[in-house]
Amino acid sequence: MQEAADRLEIAKSTYAGYEYGYREPSLQALSDIADLFETSVDHILGRSEPSLELTKLTDKDYNGLTLDGTPLTKEELIDFITFTRMKREMTTKETFIKKEA
Repeated sequence: MQEAADRLEIAKSTYAGYEYGYREPSLQALSDIADLFETSVDHILGRSEPSLELTKLTDKDYNGLTLDGTPLTKEELIDFITFTRMKREMTTKETFIKKEA
Protein backbone atom coordinates (compact mmCIF):
# COMPACT_ATOMS: atom_id res chain seq x y z
CA MET A 1 0.00 0.00 0.00
CA GLN A 2 2.82 2.38 0.85
CA GLU A 3 4.48 1.81 -2.54
CA ALA A 4 1.28 2.64 -4.42
CA ALA A 5 0.74 5.76 -2.29
CA ASP A 6 4.33 6.85 -2.90
CA ARG A 7 4.05 6.36 -6.65
CA LEU A 8 0.77 8.31 -6.67
CA GLU A 9 2.40 11.00 -4.51
CA ILE A 10 -0.37 10.84 -1.91
CA ALA A 11 -0.45 9.95 1.78
CA LYS A 12 -0.70 6.29 2.71
CA SER A 13 -3.81 7.09 4.76
CA THR A 14 -5.46 8.63 1.69
CA TYR A 15 -4.71 5.58 -0.42
CA ALA A 16 -5.88 3.29 2.39
CA GLY A 17 -9.15 5.23 2.44
CA TYR A 18 -9.61 4.48 -1.26
CA GLU A 19 -8.79 0.80 -0.76
CA TYR A 20 -11.11 0.34 2.21
CA GLY A 21 -13.94 2.45 0.82
CA TYR A 22 -14.16 5.22 3.38
CA ARG A 23 -12.77 7.83 0.97
CA GLU A 24 -13.72 8.43 -2.65
CA PRO A 25 -10.95 9.39 -5.04
CA SER A 26 -11.33 12.36 -7.36
CA LEU A 27 -11.56 11.76 -11.10
CA GLN A 28 -7.90 12.70 -11.42
CA ALA A 29 -6.94 10.27 -8.64
CA LEU A 30 -8.95 7.51 -10.36
CA SER A 31 -7.15 8.22 -13.61
CA ASP A 32 -3.77 8.19 -11.86
CA ILE A 33 -4.56 4.89 -10.12
CA ALA A 34 -5.67 3.34 -13.42
CA ASP A 35 -2.41 4.46 -15.04
CA LEU A 36 -0.38 3.09 -12.14
CA PHE A 37 -1.97 -0.35 -12.39
CA GLU A 38 -2.10 -0.28 -16.20
CA THR A 39 -5.87 -0.71 -16.33
CA SER A 40 -8.93 1.40 -17.06
CA VAL A 41 -11.04 3.53 -14.78
CA ASP A 42 -14.01 1.40 -15.89
CA HIS A 43 -12.24 -1.69 -14.59
CA ILE A 44 -11.50 -0.02 -11.26
CA LEU A 45 -15.17 0.91 -10.98
CA GLY A 46 -16.24 -2.64 -11.84
CA ARG A 47 -17.78 -1.69 -15.16
CA SER A 48 -15.70 -3.91 -17.40
CA GLU A 49 -13.81 -7.17 -17.45
CA PRO A 50 -10.06 -6.81 -17.09
CA SER A 51 -8.06 -7.00 -20.28
CA LEU A 52 -4.46 -8.07 -20.48
CA GLU A 53 -2.39 -7.48 -23.58
CA LEU A 54 0.02 -10.39 -23.57
CA THR A 55 2.44 -8.72 -25.96
CA LYS A 56 3.13 -6.05 -23.30
CA LEU A 57 4.38 -8.79 -20.97
CA THR A 58 7.16 -9.75 -23.37
CA ASP A 59 8.96 -6.52 -22.44
CA LYS A 60 9.32 -7.69 -18.84
CA ASP A 61 11.75 -10.23 -17.41
CA TYR A 62 9.03 -11.59 -15.11
CA ASN A 63 5.50 -11.74 -16.49
CA GLY A 64 3.72 -13.41 -13.53
CA LEU A 65 2.16 -16.11 -15.71
CA THR A 66 2.39 -19.79 -14.83
CA LEU A 67 1.39 -23.07 -16.47
CA ASP A 68 0.97 -26.15 -14.29
CA GLY A 69 2.59 -24.23 -11.45
CA THR A 70 5.73 -23.39 -13.41
CA PRO A 71 6.45 -19.79 -14.44
CA LEU A 72 6.38 -19.12 -18.18
CA THR A 73 9.64 -17.86 -19.60
CA LYS A 74 9.72 -14.91 -21.96
CA GLU A 75 10.45 -17.32 -24.83
CA GLU A 76 7.46 -19.53 -23.91
CA LEU A 77 5.19 -16.50 -23.82
CA ILE A 78 6.40 -15.42 -27.27
CA ASP A 79 5.81 -18.98 -28.56
CA PHE A 80 2.28 -18.92 -27.10
CA ILE A 81 1.52 -15.58 -28.77
CA THR A 82 2.89 -16.86 -32.09
CA PHE A 83 0.86 -20.08 -31.84
CA THR A 84 -2.34 -18.19 -31.05
CA ARG A 85 -1.85 -15.80 -33.98
CA MET A 86 -1.22 -18.71 -36.36
CA LYS A 87 -4.28 -20.58 -35.05
CA ARG A 88 -6.46 -17.51 -35.55
CA GLU A 89 -5.13 -17.07 -39.08
CA MET A 90 -5.85 -20.71 -39.90
CA THR A 91 -9.38 -20.44 -38.47
CA THR A 92 -10.03 -17.31 -40.53
CA LYS A 93 -8.84 -19.06 -43.71
CA GLU A 94 -10.95 -22.14 -42.94
CA THR A 95 -14.03 -19.97 -42.43
CA PHE A 96 -13.36 -18.16 -45.72
CA ILE A 97 -12.99 -21.47 -47.59
CA LYS A 98 -16.26 -22.80 -46.11
CA LYS A 99 -18.11 -19.63 -47.17
CA GLU A 100 -16.84 -20.01 -50.75
CA ALA A 101 -17.97 -23.64 -50.99
